[in-house]
Amino acid sequence: MSTDATFTLPATGRCTLVGAGPGDPELLTLKALKAIQAATVLLVDDLVSPAIVAHAAPTARIIDVGKRGGCKSTPQAFIEKLMLLAVREGENVVRLKGGDPFIFGRGGEEVEHLRAAGVEVQVINGITAGLAGLTALGAPLTHRDHAHGVVFITGHAKPGDAGTDWRQLAATAQAAKLTLVVYMGVSGAADMAQELQAGGLPGDTPAAIIQHASLPQQRHAITTLAQLPSTLADEALGSPSVLVIGDVVRGVAAWALPADAMQTVALRRCGGC
Repeated sequence: MSTDATFTLPATGRCTLVGAGPGDPELLTLKALKAIQAATVLLVDDLVSPAIVAHAAPTARIIDVGKRGGCKSTPQAFIEKLMLLAVREGENVVRLKGGDPFIFGRGGEEVEHLRAAGVEVQVINGITAGLAGLTALGAPLTHRDHAHGVVFITGHAKPGDAGTDWRQLAATAQAAKLTLVVYMGVSGAADMAQELQAGGLPGDTPAAIIQHASLPQQRHAITTLAQLPSTLADEALGSPSVLVIGDVVRGVAAWALPADAMQTVALRRCGGC
């Protein structure tokens, strides 16, 4: 708990962590929409669509607290302090996050910090990009014939953390028929792909790269695990992207791809890209 005297006063406002979903404003839940409309202060992540922020009341104070890997970001400790200060001032605070607050959104850290300061927090789930991305291509994350489960995993470890044991994960995924959904994995894709293959996942395992999932500028590529790093480079696909690895990618509907893209590596460009 913080020792700052500012935080020793009783909380008079309230705070809600809201999942904005993958970007398409029509994928917002009704509960999320109502929370956004009722907020007096919104702390908004970088990946939240402006069309979603537009649902806020005209009198609401909008504070951009963008956090994106590899770019200058608002420190997490400062975001948490802003949230507490606004609650102490009696504001109805919404922390608006891309995707779901509890799937690689640091929602757990923020809830722990707020509750330690005596602030009750409500969390409203949102559709995570890992689900929306492959769905946009017409394929499921699980399938009785191809995948018995799905693993959501980060490709970007916390500083000082050794990160994922990709070889161990590969062996488990191969044995248990699991789909791997990798967030924040673009920068480390080459090492990840190499380690997954070393762990026993075949190089010809289908893989999908989905950038800007659900948005008009969505782009994607269908490739294999072995070709994943070269596909990212050749097609200039970068963050924010999710990587989906597993046999379910074979289910990407043929109609979802342009006729001239049915090749070893298939690319779809949407909305003016």
